[in-house]
Amino acid sequence: MINIKEVKAQLKSWSRDVENQEEKKKERRQTVVDRDIELDIDIDIGIAISIEEESMIDRTGVNSNGERENITNEVGWDSEKPGYDGLIDVANRLMLARTNSQTQEAAVRILRSLFPPLLLELYKILIAPIAQGKLAALMVARVTALSCQWLMGSCTVNSVDGSSLPTGVFVERCKYLEESKCVGICINTCKLPTQEFFMDYMGVPLLMEPNFNDYSCQFKFGVLPPQQDATLKEPCLEVCPHKNEIKCPKA
Repeated sequence: MINIKEVKAQLKSWSRDVENQEEKKKERRQTVVDRDIELDIDIDIGIAISIEEESMIDRTGVNSNGERENITNEVGWDSEKPGYDGLIDVANRLMLARTNSQTQEAAVRILRSLFPPLLLELYKILIAPIAQGKLAALMVARVTALSCQWLMGSCTVNSVDGSSLPTGVFVERCKYLEESKCVGICINTCKLPTQEFFMDYMGVPLLMEPNFNDYSCQFKFGVLPPQQDATLKEPCLEVCPHKNEIKCPKA
């Protein structure tokens, strides 16, 4: 005599087995697709970047003169000191004369002023969505490493968080942090506004991880900042020239 309950139980078991097998097949297919995307990007990215990175740098004012001019325009004041020392003076004035949020908003405006508006809009609309954002992250990593060494010092493109794609930039010893000696300046004129700028105006998530012990910094393009960022709780540096004037970091 057929036991209906046993038959139903067996059918359910077979059904679950089939569903599990189908799910595993989907996962394997997705893995293959992801690998194909990365392979395609690896093959094509050199061509795409070599064409775009030089033109992006040429179309921006990302250099010491352009950066200082844009900061002084925002601050309404310039230092008498030449070169990098003068730039740090202006950065100090930018932060000390404003609240945290005002400083960050001003820094975002400065970053935006370095790029033609149409370039930012087209990048966000046309480039950022390609291959789940991987192409855009690769491109901005390369451009950042090439164009910002005058500001940060020696830096190299690297892979982050186990990815095979070089979407990070490692700054060996950030000149901006070393010269300013201020966690507040790092966070409010660089880290937070830069993260906001790339996300909001280029469509590329960015997490910056400054190390206040050795002054290195890791850029992670394509990575969203955490809601609770431990960097914002870092204490003031012992050598900070402002630690008796303001609370560092000012975040």
